[in-house]
Amino acid sequence: MDPEKWFAQYDEKLRDAATRAEKAEKALKTVGGSATSQDGEVTVRVNASGATTDLVLRPGVRDVEPEQLARVIMETTRQAQRDLGAKVVDVMTRFVGEGEALEAVKEHLPQGFAGDGTDEVFNLEAQRDRRTDDEYFDNPPEVIK
Repeated sequence: MDPEKWFAQYDEKLRDAATRAEKAEKALKTVGGSATSQDGEVTVRVNASGATTDLVLRPGVRDVEPEQLARVIMETTRQAQRDLGAKVVDVMTRFVGEGEALEAVKEHLPQGFAGDGTDEVFNLEAQRDRRTDDEYFDNPPEVIK
């Protein structure tokens, strides 16, 4: 092969990779995730870094014990971060393609990503404490483990 032609092809590949990297970077800066609890009472949105940017609590949360509400918020946040992870994987797949770079991204998503085979449904109703107030205060839940 002609060295000049080889260098031209190599240079073109580098420019193409740089263009794809720029597009991926722009797409990743604007991506975010969201999730709503199974009962629809809690919604969480996270930004590109996974930090919570919005928390919506609907009136039904008034009937939920504080420690249970905290668990629902944390679980819904985790689901929003997994949604974000799925979007990151989608962006990387589109711009970088399958390969070692994509696998490295998948391995470093702290909460994994939606669709990775480890999705669980968090059922608030199954977790709700159904005891009367007297029973609850006579035998409160263990908050600190």
